[in-house]
Amino acid sequence: MSTTDVRAGAAPDNLQTQKRFACFVTGTDTGVGKSLVAASLLAAARQLGKSTAAMKPVASGCEEINGQLRNEDALLLQQYCSVALDYEQINPVALRAAVAPHLAAALEGRQLSMQRLTGYAQAMFMERADVTVIEGAGGWRVPLNRREFLSDLPTILQLPVVLVVGIRLGCINHALLTAEAIQSDGLKLAGWVANHSSSDMPLAAENVASLVSLMPAPCLGELPWSPAATPETFSELLDIKKLLAV
Repeated sequence: MSTTDVRAGAAPDNLQTQKRFACFVTGTDTGVGKSLVAASLLAAARQLGKSTAAMKPVASGCEEINGQLRNEDALLLQQYCSVALDYEQINPVALRAAVAPHLAAALEGRQLSMQRLTGYAQAMFMERADVTVIEGAGGWRVPLNRREFLSDLPTILQLPVVLVVGIRLGCINHALLTAEAIQSDGLKLAGWVANHSSSDMPLAAENVASLVSLMPAPCLGELPWSPAATPETFSELLDIKKLLAV
């Protein structure tokens, strides 16, 4: 854990006590479906008549479109924001190389800063959406620099966390260790989502059943392997009411 002083930031205007909700979506690893789950949560919130906003503060692996770096995950989130947001509000730090963010930043002669990311997030909360989802990058303990980690952002903002578990070999160990790290950082694991990332995982149902019995938080939903699935489709499989009750 970094030495960032969490007292320097505060919970965003006591969101949860003002009938507004914000959470941080992380994963057991990269490529486990965080963006799809985050967008599905936004879609589910909109179906309840909630206004929505989202952020992916740091994104690597961006492509140049019309002279601007854009990330496909951030663009997906933008589609499910009911609040009109510029791309730069959703993804303020866009990096070209598809590698760990601190390495991608170094390739561009840049250095990532938690203070700056916290400022971007606090500006997003000023939009006062009913539901705001902040998506991380990779897994939980992703470094920004030698001292700070992306996990410091939800810690500073005291956000509940939703963990996306890619159902694949090793997922039980990865999920339990990530849950332990989240709780050790003093945050509430609000729930987790089982996302089947392939169609041929041996004993997939048994793995999910083991996670249900072992994880220290409720399962918000189980998403089947479906390459053509959309956030609208998966939103019906997520129990967002259980999440908003946190």
